Amino acid sequence: MSDKRQKNQLELAFPTESRGEASRTVRAGTESLAAKCIAERPASRLMEEVCKRENLKKALQRVKANKGSAGIDGMSVDALKPYLQVHWPKIREHLLNGTYRPQPVKRVEIEKSGGGIRQLGIPTVLDRFIEQAVLQVLQPRWDPTFSDSSFGFRPGRSAHQAVAKAQQYIAEGYRYVVDIDLAQFFDRVCHDKLMALVAKRVSDKRMLKLIRAFLTSGVVEGGLCKATETGVPQGGPLSPLLSNLMLDVLDRELERRGHRFCRYADDCNIYVRSWRAGERVMESISGFITDKLRLKVNADKSAVARPWHRQFLGFSFTSGQQPRRRLAPKTLKRFKVRVRALTKRNRGISLETMVAELSRYLKGWRGYYGFCQTPTVLERLDKWIKRRLRCYVWRQWKSGHRRYVQLRKHDVNRVLAAQTAGSNHGPWHLSTCSALHYGLPNAYFNALGLPTLVVRRNA
Repeated sequence: MSDKRQKNQLELAFPTESRGEASRTVRAGTESLAAKCIAERPASRLMEEVCKRENLKKALQRVKANKGSAGIDGMSVDALKPYLQVHWPKIREHLLNGTYRPQPVKRVEIEKSGGGIRQLGIPTVLDRFIEQAVLQVLQPRWDPTFSDSSFGFRPGRSAHQAVAKAQQYIAEGYRYVVDIDLAQFFDRVCHDKLMALVAKRVSDKRMLKLIRAFLTSGVVEGGLCKATETGVPQGGPLSPLLSNLMLDVLDRELERRGHRFCRYADDCNIYVRSWRAGERVMESISGFITDKLRLKVNADKSAVARPWHRQFLGFSFTSGQQPRRRLAPKTLKRFKVRVRALTKRNRGISLETMVAELSRYLKGWRGYYGFCQTPTVLERLDKWIKRRLRCYVWRQWKSGHRRYVQLRKHDVNRVLAAQTAGSNHGPWHLSTCSALHYGLPNAYFNALGLPTLVVRRNA
C-alpha cells in the first residue's frame, strides 16, 4: 500500500474535529483566553487531547506494530482500522461524554521464566487502542516526575541501566542488598489508593472515570465474567504507567530516607553497608509497603544478603572490590534447558533448520544477557552449543559406513575417519574428538548462520 493511500485511510478513520470545537478559542481572539486554555488543558481537557487525530493515528500504528492476540470479542489487530472507519464518531462521542465502557479482559496464563504461572489480562483490540491513546497523553506528563532510581517501563530507560546502577552502588561500598519481592503485585493493587494518586494529577473527570473503568472492567475466565475489585491487568498498554505511579510512593519514601536503590517494575533492591542496617531497612520498608500501599511483601523470596548471592533482572555480581556483572545461576539453568530442547538428538529435522531456530533464540538472548562482563562463561556456552550440534550431526549419520563417508566428505583423512566411524563410544564422547572438530569446525556452524554469544563491550 502506498504512503498516500495509507494516509487517506487514517484520515477516514479519524476525521478532523468539528469546526465549532476546533475554532472556538480562535474566534474568542483574546490572548488572555488562549493562555487560560493552555493552562487548563493538562488538568481538565485531557480527553480532547486523547481524541486528537495525530494522537489517534500514532496509537493505531503502535497497536498494529505490537500485534498481540484478540480479546473476548475476537477482533484481530488487522480488523481494527476498518472498524474505526465506521464506528469512530460514536466511540469519540462516548469518550468525550465520559460514557465509554471497556469490555472485560480475557484471562491468559503463561509460564514464568523462573517457574510458576503469570496471569495476563488481554483487553480487546479497541480497548488497547484507547489505552494506548491515553498513555500517549499521560506518560509525557507523569514520567518526568518519577524517581531517577526507577527504570522499568519508562522511555529511555532499561533493565541494563538498573543493573549498572546496582553495580555502581556495590563498588561504592554498599555491599549488602535488601532484596524486596512484592507478592502478586499486579493482582493486589488497591483501586481506591491508585485512583487517589491519579486524581492528584488529573482533574478531567471523564479521564478519571475511564481509568477506573479500565481497572474494574472485569475478567473472562472459563467462559464466566468475574468482577475485578483489585489489581492492574497485565497486558494493557496503560498498566505499566499505573504501576509506576503506584510504586512512585515507595520510591519517594526511599529517597526521603536517603537510601540507594534500584527499582524495575515490582523488583526493588536497596543497597546498604551492613547486614544489621539491611535488617532494619527490611523491617521498616516492609511495614511501609503493607500499611501505606496495602501491598504484601513475599517473605519467602525477600532477603538481606550479599549481592553476589542474589539475582537482579537475571544478573548477579562478582564479589571483588570492583564487581563485575555475571549471569545469575537461574539464568544459566534456563538457558541450558532451552538449548537442550532445541538441540534434542531425536528431533528429526535438518541441521540447517535446527541452526535457524537456535539462532533466533541465541540472538535475542545475547541482546539482553550479552551485557554480562564474564566472557569466559559465554565462551564455554558457545563450545557447549557446538558440541551438542556435533552430537546431533553424528546421530543423523546413523550407520558406521555413512559416518565414514560423511567424514571423508568433510576432508577428514582416511585412517582417522575409519577409527572414528568404527568407535563404540557414544555421540557425546565423540563430539570432542579430533575428527569431528576437524570435519565440523566452528567456521562450519558460523557459515550456517549460528551466532556467537561473546559480545565485546567497553563497560
